[in-house]
Amino acid sequence: MKSFLIALVLLSTTIFQAQDFAQHVNPFIGTGGHGHTFPGATVPYGMVQLSPDTRIDGSWDGCGGYHYSDNLIYGFSHTHLNGTGVSDYGDIMLMPTMGEPSLDNKRYSSTFSHANEKASAGFYAVKLDKHDIDVRLTTSTRVGFHEYTFNNAGQANIILDLNHRDKLLYGEVRIVNSTTIEILRRSEAWARDQYVYARMEFNAPLIVNLIEEENTENTKLQGIYKGTKLALSFSKLVKKGEKILVKVSLSPTSYEGAKLNSSEINHWDFDKVKKEAEALWNKELSKIEITSDDKDKLAIFYTSLYHTMMQPNNAQDLDGKYRGRDNQIHVAEGFDYYTVFSLWDTFRAAHPLYTLIDKKRTSDYINTFIKQYEQGGRLPVWELASNETDCMIGYHSVSVIADAMAKGITGFDYEKAFEASKASAMRDVLGLDAYKKNGFISMDDEHESVSKTLEYAYDDWCIAQMAKLLKKQEDYQYFMKRSQNWKNIFDWETGFMRPKKNGGWDKPFDPREVNNNFTEGNSWQYSFFVPQDIEGMIQAYGGPAKFEAKLDEMFNAESKTTGREQVDVTGLIGQYAHGNEPSHHMAYLYNYVGKPEKMKEKVHYILNEFYKNTPDGLIGNEDCGQMSAWYVLSAMGIYQVTPGQPTWDINEPFLDAKVSIEGNKPNYLHLPNDRGILPQFGMENVDKPAHQLIIPVPVIQAESKAFKDNLKIEIINLDKDKYELIYNIENPNNKNLLGLRRYTEPFYITESCKINAFNIIRKSNNYSNAISAHFFKKPNNYSINIKSKYNPQYHAGGAEGLLDGILGTENWRKGDWQGYQSQDFEAVVDLQEVKEIAEVSARFLQDQRSWILMPTKADYYVSEDNVNFKFLGSVANTVAPKEEENTIVNFTFKTTKGQKARFIKVIAKNFGKLPEWHQGAGGDAFIFIDEITIK
Repeated sequence: MKSFLIALVLLSTTIFQAQDFAQHVNPFIGTGGHGHTFPGATVPYGMVQLSPDTRIDGSWDGCGGYHYSDNLIYGFSHTHLNGTGVSDYGDIMLMPTMGEPSLDNKRYSSTFSHANEKASAGFYAVKLDKHDIDVRLTTSTRVGFHEYTFNNAGQANIILDLNHRDKLLYGEVRIVNSTTIEILRRSEAWARDQYVYARMEFNAPLIVNLIEEENTENTKLQGIYKGTKLALSFSKLVKKGEKILVKVSLSPTSYEGAKLNSSEINHWDFDKVKKEAEALWNKELSKIEITSDDKDKLAIFYTSLYHTMMQPNNAQDLDGKYRGRDNQIHVAEGFDYYTVFSLWDTFRAAHPLYTLIDKKRTSDYINTFIKQYEQGGRLPVWELASNETDCMIGYHSVSVIADAMAKGITGFDYEKAFEASKASAMRDVLGLDAYKKNGFISMDDEHESVSKTLEYAYDDWCIAQMAKLLKKQEDYQYFMKRSQNWKNIFDWETGFMRPKKNGGWDKPFDPREVNNNFTEGNSWQYSFFVPQDIEGMIQAYGGPAKFEAKLDEMFNAESKTTGREQVDVTGLIGQYAHGNEPSHHMAYLYNYVGKPEKMKEKVHYILNEFYKNTPDGLIGNEDCGQMSAWYVLSAMGIYQVTPGQPTWDINEPFLDAKVSIEGNKPNYLHLPNDRGILPQFGMENVDKPAHQLIIPVPVIQAESKAFKDNLKIEIINLDKDKYELIYNIENPNNKNLLGLRRYTEPFYITESCKINAFNIIRKSNNYSNAISAHFFKKPNNYSINIKSKYNPQYHAGGAEGLLDGILGTENWRKGDWQGYQSQDFEAVVDLQEVKEIAEVSARFLQDQRSWILMPTKADYYVSEDNVNFKFLGSVANTVAPKEEENTIVNFTFKTTKGQKARFIKVIAKNFGKLPEWHQGAGGDAFIFIDEITIK
């Protein structure tokens, strides 16, 4: 069995002839559909992304500020995100108008037509219909350059609106003189505290003739405007055809930094700047030369390569100053400091691509990581504008570091990088405490438990590879063992990665269901993520033939998911979802069972069908270059399933390519012609964890967590011939009731208790982690009849979960709450006999960012026959719908003395439609409830 991996080597050949690679770039690819790209002007890895904004509401398809389906432009802002799934940026927005100025975006915005719109690498142009204004945009690394041509005579206005898109925390505009303006915009969106300083220069004097200002400091200085609401208009009388040129330099640090950065463009020659931007793109794009007669394929390839080079973004001034993770100003010495690290996405293909064509920036990225660790205490997860968004999962900086070290990339401190990696992996957040203690994450510990366990395990393998290279044997052994934790959530009977709850498998289980046990996916899309131990994964499935059959089953299944609507899960081939990153390596797994022909079929199908030279030419959102990096590598016939080792999977090339390998002199790898002389490696060359095989934990299975009289307990052993099962039972006071016992058959419990179990290899001292399960005897024999219908994803164990005395936490994603959408909640509790009622209470949760709002009120009724109900009382909600923090409230009603009943009816009134201020305005709110208590 061979996996056909290649190690890339340096091969000398002739230098590429100067070519216009930038001519093939189509910036409109991905601006439609769900691509979330933007068409505006930028240079490779530049600080400025100068682009039109057609979306200002933070909507899903407006994350990049622009959508091809729109026909209205609000203005042109200087920062944009490329293909993300969350909205941010849109800083320092300018909009040219004519006539009487207005600072209302409904009035200063203008329609436009795609027939009058052009975009190329480093350039964007459009005609604004409202006042017949031609706009041309280009940029250097830190300076955006605008050219406005006013085709009618009259008063020309340039609107500066700091309220545009993100929430303005504080704005400041300083009028230096009639041609120079200084600006500070401090804003909050995905990045909670972003600083952008700017210096705006006009080529002719303009006057301030309209101001909208909300001054929070109660001071007024001549020529200085400030506050949490701030917009100005600058005006000038123009002749027909007259141009106004504007340069805007950005800085993350200060006005002085913006002034220094403005020196990048010290003239007013727009076309010269445009040509320089194109030259920068040609320099970068020339690193890969593609040969094809198909213009669409050339456009798709070079636009894909272009998308991989739009970020990470330079985030330092010309003198090296940058704003660090501690919000202090630092100086980068010996490296360039960057921002925008979508690491959950880009560790898979984008960063491996950079190790091939951009070793210097790879070391710069890692030096940036190290500084963020020194200033913020941990490596970045999803860093944006000196803020950690904590979006997505894992600590995938370590993958980038390990891959660079494995490939011999220098320019950063290996020891410090390892220190930072280890520190990030040893934290006690996001389920890591349970992961370290138990060898996996349970639903009880943390939401998205399956995905986090799998991705932590891969990241731990990466840290082990660093430790091995640095000869840190103890660390190597420790992290290699952790890298095997995937086995603790693999169900060997069904062949799926599954969530565990209270020591057992969560039920019911549907591998197609997208739910909160997975990160933007389902079990199908995560059950093949073991890149650090592919051979072990194949054996877990029963060997190569069964593993191949499982891959076939995935690709041939119905292309339909169940559960939560997940906009990221697109590009389905069966249950494979190319529109989202967890699937990206899967087609290449056929290589590992000796079926390269199946790999080629799937990869080439994806290349042909899911990438087009059209605005909706991406099957999913770009995610900061990852979607395009997959195309670039796969089209050349290479991919890296396991970043962290210096080998590449090969496939039959889709396009002929010459790849520039950085070195002391020009070196190139010519694909496919040079493959014949490349050494091929099988899986025997991969650092396999065979000597660190963990013993998987057993499974404690029961019908429920709470019970009335008794409960049957079964403990399941993976391999009865190989392992013995040992268990004990503790009472609620942690006292061992039985001592350690060998498990032989199911048993019953009759009281609340905790059961601990572990596997031990027969006739040895090698044993698994312990697994624990808590079981609770219900405090009463009440039953419940729920009249409403809960969302099947939010069932809390079924109807009895509302009476079991087990209370959910603020983290509702762990599965302890019942969720009801678009309806009131109604249920009747049967006390089994008439009792005197002192108090009735229902417990609700609010997380308005997730559409979960408190009911407007809870009404309680009583009855002795379950037919005739009498109104008992009502409790109104007191939590504001805009409350940011997750909140839990008991809606408690105390009765008058002597009130008797057998049946208690609870009706909670749904909030209804989400209000205008909500990001889901017009959608239906959820009610979340987890307990009804009757005293």
